[in-house]
Amino acid sequence: MNKSSGPGSFLLPLCRIGLIAGILFLSCKGPHNRKDAGNESILAMPPFVSLTDSIRHSDPGGLAGLYFRRAELLSKNNFHEIAANDYQRSWELRPEENTGLRYAATLSITGRTVDAVSLLQDCLKKFPGNSSFASMLGDIYVQSGRLKESLGLYDHLLEKDSLNFEAWYEKGLLLEKARDTAGAITALNKAWSLQPVNTYALELAHIYAERGNPQALQICDEVLSKDRNNELVDPFFIKGIYYSNSRQYKKAMDQFDSCIRRDWKFTDAYLEKGIILYKQKNYGEALKTFQMTITVSNTYPDGYYWMARCYEATGRKDEALMYYQEALALDKDFSEARDGIKRLKI
Repeated sequence: MNKSSGPGSFLLPLCRIGLIAGILFLSCKGPHNRKDAGNESILAMPPFVSLTDSIRHSDPGGLAGLYFRRAELLSKNNFHEIAANDYQRSWELRPEENTGLRYAATLSITGRTVDAVSLLQDCLKKFPGNSSFASMLGDIYVQSGRLKESLGLYDHLLEKDSLNFEAWYEKGLLLEKARDTAGAITALNKAWSLQPVNTYALELAHIYAERGNPQALQICDEVLSKDRNNELVDPFFIKGIYYSNSRQYKKAMDQFDSCIRRDWKFTDAYLEKGIILYKQKNYGEALKTFQMTITVSNTYPDGYYWMARCYEATGRKDEALMYYQEALALDKDFSEARDGIKRLKI
């Protein structure tokens, strides 16, 4: 008997026929259909399947909530594109504030900036009292380089309500990014006068500190006087920045040490303290201080960069080159680290 005529001889050809048929079927489906099929398969898997079943069997009145819950779960599992579809369905069925915010944020995450802007503009009309929509729209404008439109947005809000402290605060942050320091100070002062919270006070104090304005100290001391639990670290850090910019290095070091005593993981405090030691050419102590920054966070590019500076200053070029390269690997846009590498290679 020929071996190919046995009972199993038809199995392989039949399997091949089935496989080829499956491939032909899939190849006939367009990219959009394949994507939809992929989405459906994800939604049929745990942890989404129970909500998917509920959606299939739900009455129309409960669909908006179920779509929203599934969108939240999808977002937590990084399926943002599928989540956007569910947020859209929930929004279309029941356009609520929270749904609009989550939907807009997801559109932004997935790169659908134009759609996000359109949705947020619609939300501003529907919910004029919710400043979160204006804040998110302003952020998208800033990220897109549309500073004028962002400023116009806050100016419009303030024309309608000059006591809108959140709009003053957001405008202040925007002006700070636009390097309009005087305008930022005016806006933040207004926000703080309307709503005297620490966030507004410390943002304003930080700008003053960077400019060497002693008003930074006054604001920080006022905030610290209300810190009954002795938990705040930012006021000490800002005071340290002021003293450092004023070349009062001993006082600056005391403030940075106060930060570290309250929070030993405050990397920026180690960094600023190390920079002072570096300026004083105390490279050994500076290096130890910069080493603490990467002990706290081994993905902190500034720590590696300043360690490289210490090594370069003491003639240890191999170590310097290695740490410059580490800083650049962590931050591809770290131009100073790139310059250090070029300098040492030359």
